Amino acid sequence: MHVKNIVVGAGYAGATLARRIAEEKGEPVLVVERHDHIAGHAYDHYNEHGILVHKYGPHIFHTTDKAVWDFLSRFTEWHLYQHRVLSYVDGMLVPMPISAETVNMLYNLGLSAPQVEAWLAEHAEKVPEIRNSEDVVLSKAGRDIYEKFFKNYTFKQWDKYPAELSPDVIKRIPVRANRDTRYFTDRYQGLPRRGYTEMFRGLLAHPLISVMLQTDWFAVKKELTWDRLYFTGPVDRYFEYSEGPILYRSVRFEYETVFGKEFVQEAGTVNYPNDYDFTRVTEYKRLTGQTALDRTTVAREYSSAEGEPFYIVPDEANLALAKKYAALAAAEPNTRFLGRLAESRYYNMDQVVARVLGLAL
Repeated sequence: MHVKNIVVGAGYAGATLARRIAEEKGEPVLVVERHDHIAGHAYDHYNEHGILVHKYGPHIFHTTDKAVWDFLSRFTEWHLYQHRVLSYVDGMLVPMPISAETVNMLYNLGLSAPQVEAWLAEHAEKVPEIRNSEDVVLSKAGRDIYEKFFKNYTFKQWDKYPAELSPDVIKRIPVRANRDTRYFTDRYQGLPRRGYTEMFRGLLAHPLISVMLQTDWFAVKKELTWDRLYFTGPVDRYFEYSEGPILYRSVRFEYETVFGKEFVQEAGTVNYPNDYDFTRVTEYKRLTGQTALDRTTVAREYSSAEGEPFYIVPDEANLALAKKYAALAAAEPNTRFLGRLAESRYYNMDQVVARVLGLAL
């Protein structure tokens, strides 16, 4: 069977691509998805207790890009939500990322924002060259904060200490001298009011878009021909691991529904950098605004080397391998590689959408 356009993957990159091709070019698109659902890792659903949960961990949409926000707003109304995260450190729940509030609570101080800026500068270490994620934190906040918040959390998440990882891993997490305790400070923040899956249904609801679920691209590609292919899966698998397998991290989720309580924790997400084997616990009702009053569902997250690939491990060897695959991808005829796994880059959701909206089709 010949199809003019094939998109492999029904996550943000794939669904946005399919919509653009159908709307702007007026051409048919076949979306091939190996999961039994659309929306990629943003997929959400109601569990057996009626609580809306995210299958692959908490997703809070945030962006400074009005064009991205407006594009997705065509397919959803928003539950406006500003995410706050607490970190369990020294027996206390303190705001994360590091802010003036965090420093004052953790060290029992009463410093103003300018004084906290000076305090951070005083405790920061001089690092001649930022070579890794450990250097990033030491140069901004010093060793004690590094030890309490970042060192062990990073190891639990990546099975590598910050000194073994690219600076980009921790550069994404700010250190603030002000009192802003929001996790994100972007102008636009929220979750789709009826869930991510419903938003994706809207994205893919076009007469020129066809979706095949539970379909492994590598099992069916011999039965198809195409003019253009857009691939959003793992790039190493596409090239049959010719340069070797890329190392990915996955996450295992342990869900618990608690009855008789509206909420069980003080924030949507609580990090556990030094205690327990899980990295964090998310309470989904705090994110979604759901109003079931007599029960709530939480999910504990355990990082793993096995399972669904979430993101590339950003150490030196793995990033070098990703560059080799990027060179192969650039030379592949009539094929574009887009998204986290296809490009081996840590994109936020809005960044994926912005990248696809900016493509010349």
